[in-house]
Parts: sequence; C-alpha cells; structure tokens
Amino acid sequence: MAAPRAFLRLIPPKWNGGKRGFRDLSGVVTPEGNRRKRRTLLQFLSDHFCDMEFLRENVLQKQMQKVSLENRSFTIIQDKYGRDIAGACFILQHGGSVKFRDREWIRSDEYRRFSAEVLKFQAVPVEAIDASGCAINYHGLDNLLPLKKLQCLSLQRCPHVDDWCLSRLYLLADSLQELSLAGCPQISERGLACLHHLSNLRRLDISDLPGVEYPGLTQILVEEMLPNCEVVGTDWTQEGPEEQPQDPASPIHAKPAARDLGDPCGVS
Repeated sequence: MAAPRAFLRLIPPKWNGGKRGFRDLSGVVTPEGNRRKRRTLLQFLSDHFCDMEFLRENVLQKQMQKVSLENRSFTIIQDKYGRDIAGACFILQHGGSVKFRDREWIRSDEYRRFSAEVLKFQAVPVEAIDASGCAINYHGLDNLLPLKKLQCLSLQRCPHVDDWCLSRLYLLADSLQELSLAGCPQISERGLACLHHLSNLRRLDISDLPGVEYPGLTQILVEEMLPNCEVVGTDWTQEGPEEQPQDPASPIHAKPAARDLGDPCGVS
C-alpha cells in the first residue's frame, strides 16, 4: 500500500535538565520533503510506494484498465451507422486499417485520427481488416464478429489475442478466407485447434508463435484439419537432425520437382 510522504523519525529518550524525557522535537520531526536536496528516482519511489512490487502491479493494473476501455463495444455507432461502420471505427481508433468493398484502404494517422468520410459507407460492407500490432482482446472482438462479409483478417503481433479469441472466430466461418496470426505471443496449439470451423479459409499464417511448443508438428496437424487451406508457418521439412552430405551423382541427392501451390489469397 502507498506510504506517506513523510516519516516521523523517533529518537530514544535523553536526559534533559536532570529529568529523563524527550528534548524539543521541533527540530527532529521534520518532513523529508522540506529538505532541499537532490533526490534520486529510487528515493522518490520509496517515499510513495512501499516496494517496487506494488509499483509494478499498479502500472500493470493501469495498463489493463486502458486496454479494457479501448476494447469497449461501439454500440452507439452501430445503432446509428451500422455494424460495418462500427467495426471500421473500432479498428481505425486502434491504429489499424480497413478496406470496404471496391474501395481503397483507409488508415488512421499517427494520432489515430481518420477521415469522417468513413461514415458515408453505410451500404458498403467491410471486406478486409489489418489490425497488426493492435491491442485487441477477447471483448474487442465484439466489434468485428458481426462483419458477415469480412474475407481477410490480419491479427499479426496482437499482444492480447489468445486461444479464447480464436474460439470465437467460428462466427466468421461463412466469409473468412484469409487469416494471419503471425507473431501473437499468447496463441497455443489449443487455440489453433478451434480453427477447424473455418472451412472456407484459403490461407492461414501461423508463423512465429512462441506459445506453440512444436511448430512443425502443429503445422502438419493444421494442414490435415484444413485440407483446402494453404498454411504458412515453420518449414517442418528442415527440422530434425542434420543430414549427412550425399553424393551429387546419387539419385537420392537429386533435386525434386517443384510443386505448383497456386497463388495465395490476397487483397488488392
């Protein structure tokens, strides 16, 4: 808990005029803040917090409150302008980008401000969203799941996207064709198993997931789970023990023929 700014410095009793008692405490009980001397950062923190652990918890709590506030539902905008406008405003206020059908990409500036012309696209559905690096969490998906025409969704490097978030993406199964989860630190194999509902998915990026213990094996399982989807991730063919050098003339060392994987799903 927070400590007071000033501490009372008690001194042991001393003899005063032949009588046992305390001296005049006017010069002893002095607030530390009244002393004019340079204070270090550690001294300042020690005067305001009992320990550094409390400071750390306080900072984390403030950050989580900010994330929770930023992921509130845009119900007022949705009621007035529709769910596509509400989802677009939510992403743009997080610093992401949106693309309406037959329109150019719309991006917010460095201060997360964007043009009010977005409100004119009430009759145009959102077909692509780039939320790379945005602080979107489980509750913030309430603004994206109603987008029934959404085809491409990028959640790359989103720090708060976890397995619980992936368990809600089944609501986009009818339209979603491309999904990127690259670099999300809180996604594991359990969350990827929830993607079996996305039967229309054509391209899935699961590269660089630190929460996945066996990325090569996981990619194989995801490919079997989504046979019509191109899964981008770890090159599992290069995992395992190092191969011994082979004779160039040996047929085993011959270069295999390249496979035609076709063009990946993309957004112009």
